[in-house]
Amino acid sequence: MKNGKVFLVGAGPGDPDLITMKGYKAIKAADVIVFDRLVNKELLAFAPPLTEFVYCGKQRDNHSIPQERINEILVEKALEGKTVVRLKGGDPSIFGRVGEEAEYCKDNGILFEIVPGITSGIAATTYAGIPLTHRDFSSSCAFITGHKRSDKVKKDIQWDKLATSVDTLVFYMGVGNLEMIKDNLVHHGRSKTTPVALVRWGTTDQQETLVGTLETIVDKVAERNFKSPAIIVVGEVVKLREKLAWFQEKDSHAFDLVEA
Repeated sequence: MKNGKVFLVGAGPGDPDLITMKGYKAIKAADVIVFDRLVNKELLAFAPPLTEFVYCGKQRDNHSIPQERINEILVEKALEGKTVVRLKGGDPSIFGRVGEEAEYCKDNGILFEIVPGITSGIAATTYAGIPLTHRDFSSSCAFITGHKRSDKVKKDIQWDKLATSVDTLVFYMGVGNLEMIKDNLVHHGRSKTTPVALVRWGTTDQQETLVGTLETIVDKVAERNFKSPAIIVVGEVVKLREKLAWFQEKDSHAFDLVEA
């Protein structure tokens, strides 16, 4: 029997309309879909009627299936001759472990393709009216993980280099470590008055945005009980939100895109 193929697909940040056409086509062709917690379930409706679904959602300190087992499932299903879609929230190459899964497929002789998606660090901030670059405010940006591996293998963030060398900082999975992030940035030279925004459930109907500064944001998060999943953006571009927050005004617009 001929081996199948694995498609490592970015599902986008939450709004189902933001999946790429190639990602959509992969779902339509799937025999098996292995999907994450942050994947919009509306996308699963595009799969063929007999598609097998495997949920492997991850929350902090609560992984429904360990990463090693996910790798094995992808290969096992492909060895059965099936088309396997590994559907990941956002973009698979931005803190999505696509490298580990692709390596495992390669090591076991399984063909694979990586299908990029729109990462939440770009989409959530854009929907909140915060472009990551702007000629007047920011000529550089960086994506940073907001938490460490439990096995402590990963090298720590070089805060002394990061704090003042990049205009816009975007932290993923960092709400639980917000105070540590703030302390390190300020300690290494970032001004306490630097604007900060947290965008929760970005691009969905549940989207919320909380704005403050490095000096005030920790208290504001505590007051609002602002929980993950949320993106943290640090930088002068946050000031643009007051003028560019289009998504919260969308329902008042008469014009919207419709399917032909």
